[in-house]
Amino acid sequence: MSSSQSHSLPRPPSFLLDLYGLSVSEDSHPSIYNPSRGAELPSPQSPDGLRPYVTLTFAQSLDAKIAGAAGKQLALSGKESLVMTHWMRTLHDAILVGIGTALNDNPQLNTRHLPSLPTGYPHKYRLPRPIILDTHLRLSPDCKLLQNYQAGHGRRPWIICAPQSASTGVASTEAFTKRGAVLQSAGARIIELDADERTGVIAIPDLLTALHELGVRSLMVEGGARVIRSFLSAAGTPTSTHPDSKKTVDALVITVAPTLVGSAGVGYGAELVADALPTFQHVRTEAFGPDAVLALKVC
Repeated sequence: MSSSQSHSLPRPPSFLLDLYGLSVSEDSHPSIYNPSRGAELPSPQSPDGLRPYVTLTFAQSLDAKIAGAAGKQLALSGKESLVMTHWMRTLHDAILVGIGTALNDNPQLNTRHLPSLPTGYPHKYRLPRPIILDTHLRLSPDCKLLQNYQAGHGRRPWIICAPQSASTGVASTEAFTKRGAVLQSAGARIIELDADERTGVIAIPDLLTALHELGVRSLMVEGGARVIRSFLSAAGTPTSTHPDSKKTVDALVITVAPTLVGSAGVGYGAELVADALPTFQHVRTEAFGPDAVLALKVC
């Protein structure tokens, strides 16, 4: 990349570059996918190198609601903070949402709101790998993520599920297998991870270990409520009452919209236990249009 090109290219907000310790130079632009660089693309790294660096991020109202009644999608982010979020996506290898968000919002998880690159420029914005945490394979084969992949302008989605146990019965197992085959035919990659036999939930540390082994160096987690709670609960400092806690979040970026949703909205904090939560260090708060965006790091 020439010096003139690097100066003319759009660039992520300094808010994000400073948070992740990244920079834009004539040799390296962290938001641009250059095939010749491959795995050398800049990325935030976890301190121990044994799991992906994790950014937990979401938009909320002033009364800490992230969705409407029954999980209905709310347009909480203004244009400016939405563009900031799309820049953040370009700085991560992968982006994860839960199946509830995938079904309710039918997201694309791409970078379509970023400014256009110069005419004739040979490269494109970096796209994160879309990952759906979908224990029972409920994702629709007609979802936008798979449609974009089929059309050649999206990356292949990964679906994280749990294998069916013998106790689920033959009919349930056959239906699960059929759903998996349909999703694979539509282009998805199915990745099975063991879930807790009692709760049916895939442990977050196990998920991160598996993604690291698959080459994911940085992961942006966008929700929904259950996924946010799971990551925050798993991120706490080990204590005598929670000895198995491991650090599973590195950065927390919250967009606060100047609006109230009310009691019918969906929040994320009601089931969190105070002594199991991580400690945060405030890094920076910045206005993006009408929204306030807070960046924190987990101590």
